Amino acid sequence: MPMLDPSLLAIREMQEDEEQMVLELLKDGFKDTENRLILYVLTRPLALLLLAVVSSGLRFLLNSFVAALLGPVLLTILTLKLLLRRSPDLGCLGAYYRSGQRGLWVAVYDGDDVCGCVALQPCPQGLTRTAELRRLAVSRWYRRAGVGRRLLAFLEAQARAQGYERVVLYAAVVTKAAIGLFESSGYHPTGGRSWLGYTVLQEFSKEL
Repeated sequence: MPMLDPSLLAIREMQEDEEQMVLELLKDGFKDTENRLILYVLTRPLALLLLAVVSSGLRFLLNSFVAALLGPVLLTILTLKLLLRRSPDLGCLGAYYRSGQRGLWVAVYDGDDVCGCVALQPCPQGLTRTAELRRLAVSRWYRRAGVGRRLLAFLEAQARAQGYERVVLYAAVVTKAAIGLFESSGYHPTGGRSWLGYTVLQEFSKEL
């Protein structure tokens, strides 16, 4: 865990020339989460059963035992990756979060080292006075040093200033550190999104 001087950590709006840097930071964290989430999904009992059934059926159609065994697994991984990466903001971070009531901020250490980010947007489910926290990420070299907690507190202050009364967010069940941060900051589980009956994204909310 790095030792940071809190007085050198500032949070401000993302600048245009920082967009690519922030995107790489997001992709780095997203790739790690994505791989762990796919492993979690593929090792659920029902998923293993379905893969076994499909592989058994393919053995009658294909001459290759290896192809019948690996084909369904690779196809499932590809499908999950496409679903997880389907997001309208990743292709144009700056333009997306500068429009409407959205916002994206970066944590900067010692003047120029971008070490984290967080974003806010109105809740897409149409809930009034509810904001959605998105894109909370911290560079791996700055994790467990309080950057994420500072970003979270900053976003909540921004949400209050904009008149929101509640913040919601979604966290992958495999991101234990992030879930611990949210729970210790007053967020409570309020639902989730499932695949094959297993929760893969957990919803948290907090009244401001």
